[in-house]
Amino acid sequence: MVSPGRMLAVFVIVLETASVVSADETPDEGRQVIERFLEEVRTISGRFEQQLIDSENVVIETSSGTLDISRPGRFRWSYFDPYQQLLIADGLNIWSYDVDLEQVTVKPQADTLGSTPALLLGGNTDVLEEFDYIGSFTDRGTLWVRLRPKNTDNGFNKVELGFTDEQLSRMLFVDNLEQTTLIALFDVVFNEEVDEAVFNFAPPQGVDVVGQPLVQPAVDH
Repeated sequence: MVSPGRMLAVFVIVLETASVVSADETPDEGRQVIERFLEEVRTISGRFEQQLIDSENVVIETSSGTLDISRPGRFRWSYFDPYQQLLIADGLNIWSYDVDLEQVTVKPQADTLGSTPALLLGGNTDVLEEFDYIGSFTDRGTLWVRLRPKNTDNGFNKVELGFTDEQLSRMLFVDNLEQTTLIALFDVVFNEEVDEAVFNFAPPQGVDVVGQPLVQPAVDH
C-alpha cells in the first residue's frame, strides 16, 4: 500500500521508465509553460494512474483513482484500485484515510507540504521560489519541465512535469532512495467549478484517528 507520506509527497503514474532523455532542450519555453500553468490554472479534475518504480527500474506498485484540486491550498486524491485511500487538503489540515486499515492520519497542512511536489499543484503562484528551475526538454510531443526542491528534507530530489499542448499530462518524482513515482492524467478538465464539499472530511465513526486537526477560528459578528 502507498504510505501516507508518499501519498502526500507525490500524487500518481506516467508511462514507461524513470527519466526520458532528449537533445531537444528548450529551457526558456519550459519556464514560460510552468509559470503560465501556475498563474492561470485554478482548478483541476480528472483521473490518474500511478506507478512506483524502484532503483532497479522494476515496477513495484500500480494504482489509480481520481483527483480534484482547487488552488491554492485544497486538493483531494481518491485511490480506488487496488485499494481505497483518500488524501485531502482542506486548507488547514492534511487528511489521509486508509479504508482497509480503518485509520485516519491528520497533520497541519502548513507544516506538511513544505517544498514537496504536492505544493506545485496545490500551492500559490509563488511556489516556484521553493524549487530550482533546471531546464526542459521535449520527448514524443510532451514538454518536460525539470525542477529540484531547494529543501530535500521532504524526501524528494527531482521533479519533472510533462505538458502536452501546454496542458499538464504527466508527472515524475524521484525520492532520496532513487524510487520513482510516475503519474499520468486522463480526462482532465481545468478551471471548471469544483464542489467545495469534496475538500471537506470528517473521520467515519469507529476509525482510529492519529493526530489533532486544526480548527478554523470562529469569527465574531
